[in-house]
Amino acid sequence: MNQPVTTSWQDVRKAFQKIWGYEDFRSPQGEIIGSLLGQKDALIIMPTGGGKSICFQLPALLQTGLTLVISPLVALMENQVEELRQRHLSAALLHSELPSSQRRTTLQALERQQLRLLYLSPETLLSPPVWERLCQPQLQINALILDEAHCLVQWGETFRPAYRRLGAVRTALLKSKPPGTKISIAAFTATADPLAQNIIQTVLQLQKPEIFRLNPYRANLHLSVRIAWTPRSRKQQILKFIKDRPQQAGLIYVRTRRDSEDLVAWLAQIGYATASYHAGLGGTERRAVEAGWLSGEVPFVVCTCAFGMGINKPDCRWVIHFHAPHLLSEYVQEIGRAGRDGKPAEALTLISEPTGWLDSGDKQRQQFFADKMRSQLQTAQQLVKKLPKQGEVNAVTRQFPDAAIALALLHSSGQLNWLDPFHYSINSKVQKQPPTQLQATKQIQQYLTTKQCRWQFLLNAFGFTQEAANWRCGHCDNCR
Repeated sequence: MNQPVTTSWQDVRKAFQKIWGYEDFRSPQGEIIGSLLGQKDALIIMPTGGGKSICFQLPALLQTGLTLVISPLVALMENQVEELRQRHLSAALLHSELPSSQRRTTLQALERQQLRLLYLSPETLLSPPVWERLCQPQLQINALILDEAHCLVQWGETFRPAYRRLGAVRTALLKSKPPGTKISIAAFTATADPLAQNIIQTVLQLQKPEIFRLNPYRANLHLSVRIAWTPRSRKQQILKFIKDRPQQAGLIYVRTRRDSEDLVAWLAQIGYATASYHAGLGGTERRAVEAGWLSGEVPFVVCTCAFGMGINKPDCRWVIHFHAPHLLSEYVQEIGRAGRDGKPAEALTLISEPTGWLDSGDKQRQQFFADKMRSQLQTAQQLVKKLPKQGEVNAVTRQFPDAAIALALLHSSGQLNWLDPFHYSINSKVQKQPPTQLQATKQIQQYLTTKQCRWQFLLNAFGFTQEAANWRCGHCDNCR
């Protein structure tokens, strides 16, 4: 049975100073660390660059036993684990790209209880070799941390359905542990509006969570949206922007792999040394691009949303959205890469003119996203008729390739319960029609065309309505 840690606060601060070298915690880091050491459930919303990872790493290192960190991207896990290892701390990671020898070493360290932190994706957590070891009665697990928890909301229904099964993990693990064992769950994210907060709490089955919310406002980050009347004008605008900021580090976000590669090829012709980054690159290529950008050898990267989470470059001076993202939460995540050192930084988004006559690109991208969402929902509804009312995920997925997404969509509409992370039960009555990402896409359109202060709009959208009243940042394009 694992007890809450009884370390004195003085010892907690000493460990913090020794490991990270900072004098004291930033608010609300200290309160969050206290909550996790007390083994309470928590939901933490802090802006990008606010020092979230220390809040769960320190409690994990001060306890005996294991803390599991569920993380969405390989790059994110690698960066955090590398930093911890450089400080000689017992952390490891498991993901599908690992060489088998490294995987074996980590699984042995897990069995021997030599790890304090283990980073893994939802899919790896639920894979048989890992799950079997986690269920061994003698393995002490203190906490389950969901890092970048907005991914559960953004991807859980259609792209990474394993996220929807995470709520059943704690109960299943506790069944294999000695009576009286406690496992706390904490979800960390930089962006979650009130609806997303609700979904995260419900799906993870958080029990009386302590909630810590900091608003996303960053006084040094200057937001602007500009119309690009034609595809050529879109390119000319970024060219002028980059020319006016020589030697500054930045990021250009695009929607697809192809956009990323095409734009890099065009910039190379004009003499700009840049690099393309997307989920289609192998691990070695991805790391080479990240290292080139972090070292300053590559001044800016043309990337899809695959780039950024957990990659920390404090002196990134600007972020351009060559194409607007589909969701406001993605937008806030991505602009948050700029100006982490507190010095002035810019976030520019380019949009087509509203009619779409001169450049229909934005409208086509929105339409493609909407069509894809609708077709996945239709497929799920047709599959329901064929799926057994009770079943095991892997067996059903072997029979119906789209079953994992269908089950996730059924879960979000209240038609399905997880009996454990691997077995489900369908109840035919639809309890609620879930708000889909299609509704969320309307919000970003409102943001891009609003005449009000952009930060005021974002504060309202993320549920900070009191702070937003009478707000004027004075430095976005609408205020200026």
